[in-house]
Amino acid sequence: MDVTVNAAMSADGKLSSRRREQIAISGDADFERMYRLRAAVDAVLVGVGTVLADNPSLRSHDEAHRAEVYGPDADPPARVVADSACRTPPDADILAGEPDTYVLTSGAAPEDRRAALREAGAELIVTDGDRVSLSTAFAELAARGIDRLMVEGGGELIFSLFEAGLVDSLSVYIGDLVIGGRDAPTLADGEGFVADFPELELDEVERLDEGVVLYWEVV
Repeated sequence: MDVTVNAAMSADGKLSSRRREQIAISGDADFERMYRLRAAVDAVLVGVGTVLADNPSLRSHDEAHRAEVYGPDADPPARVVADSACRTPPDADILAGEPDTYVLTSGAAPEDRRAALREAGAELIVTDGDRVSLSTAFAELAARGIDRLMVEGGGELIFSLFEAGLVDSLSVYIGDLVIGGRDAPTLADGEGFVADFPELELDEVERLDEGVVLYWEVV
């Protein structure tokens, strides 16, 4: 599976403020870039923190581009949530309507929450242990025909993916504002690396709106 992380952050590397509220970091041109990226993958993944903070629907909004890439009968990209404890609300927008939604969860998730998500239409992929095994869950997604996956956050999930060696490329829009705050989420939160840092190779720089997009390949 090819895994791309795509994010927008402030000039000082923050995804949002310390209140973890959605902030407009980029503009219309970057949103169009994001929709085209969504249309070119098989599924889009976020962590449950993003679902709880932003309630995204994760639809591609670029049917024409997807038809251009994959043909007029191509299915829209699936939606995926990494949610070890099944905290996704059953009425979340990510579960509403089409396309399909997968919830990656753990064996420790309460059974009543699992049942509620299944009732809401989600397909659960359950891995052993207290936390989702991302490598195992990704293998299950690949078995369901998902070969290209885009990750849109948040910082805890992105760090976990880098830690597991599952990221192939990274694109980041850097906006024209400073957010600050030691408790504000960053591109890669979690425990952080102290050695064996993931190395990136710069592939492209694109000016967009009042910021830039950096495209890296993971070495």
